[in-house]
Amino acid sequence: MRGAVVYGPRDVRFEQCDDPKIIEPTDAIIRLLATCVCGSDLWPYRGIEAVQEPAPMGHEYVGIVEEVGSAVGTIRPGQFAIGSFFASDNTCEICRAGYQSSCIHRELMGNIGTQAELARVPLADGTLVATPDLPSAELIPSFLAASDVLGTGWFGAVAAEASPGKTVAVVGDGAVGLLAVLAANHLGAERIIAMSRHEPRQQLALEFGATDIVEERGDEGVARIEELTSGLGAHSVIEAVGTQESMMQAIRSTRPGGHVGFVGVAHDVELPGEEMFFSHVHLHGGPAPVRRFLPELVDLIWNREIDPGKVFDLTLPLDQVAEGYRAMDERRAIKALLWP
Repeated sequence: MRGAVVYGPRDVRFEQCDDPKIIEPTDAIIRLLATCVCGSDLWPYRGIEAVQEPAPMGHEYVGIVEEVGSAVGTIRPGQFAIGSFFASDNTCEICRAGYQSSCIHRELMGNIGTQAELARVPLADGTLVATPDLPSAELIPSFLAASDVLGTGWFGAVAAEASPGKTVAVVGDGAVGLLAVLAANHLGAERIIAMSRHEPRQQLALEFGATDIVEERGDEGVARIEELTSGLGAHSVIEAVGTQESMMQAIRSTRPGGHVGFVGVAHDVELPGEEMFFSHVHLHGGPAPVRRFLPELVDLIWNREIDPGKVFDLTLPLDQVAEGYRAMDERRAIKALLWP
């Protein structure tokens, strides 16, 4: 098969790789019908995360199950299935508590690579969720979004306790931030403030349910949120970037007693202890347990109640994966979808 391999900063190549094989009896092999580039893929692409040796890329995936191991009981060849960026058994005590991304047997799909024609999925019964039947082509982008960015935005909204009657602010206008807007809207938030400077992303945020747009960042952004909330701050804030500035902007935009759901992959973020102590702000987040939400999200997409696939504003053949990285790195695209 062929797949994407990163060699170093801004050096992604599409090349011949070994076909995946069943290694453990709990594995499945899927043929990818769609994959994509994630904002978190840009960290190694930009050299912020060191690349020690050539490594496969990608952790978002949907496709047709081609083969299953002898211990796989619920996933069958021929099914269309969606999985999370962490493989999980979905049966351990941590999984049953709803934190499958911290499963005691978890495996990171990014180490396997899904920007490829085929992929091995460990712990298939616990990781994959099959659709009721083969979906129509127009639903595939939305199911692909559920593999990571929709589930991550959803977790951000849940962690921030977005709910009816609340004001929710979203820091970050990438795919995760935009889908956090969609999630907050679905969860019934009364007011949703999207923080964005980019007109196409602002328009999509409004389409997903945002009621206000704030273009200011940092302290100016915090002041604008306070202005919109009678000086109190938002009840719920979703942090979807992962930088020091975005995290502090999120915390300082939250009212005392409010909640921050942080789902941006944190890089060099340090929290000031004294400020946190006196803020009375709740913090909850981390790698999204996408598997917790997948059954509900699959149902919502299947019944066309949500359309998260709109975050894909660039579509390329898989062999042009390097252009997908360039477009997202240069902010010419929100999210690049790749068709094998």
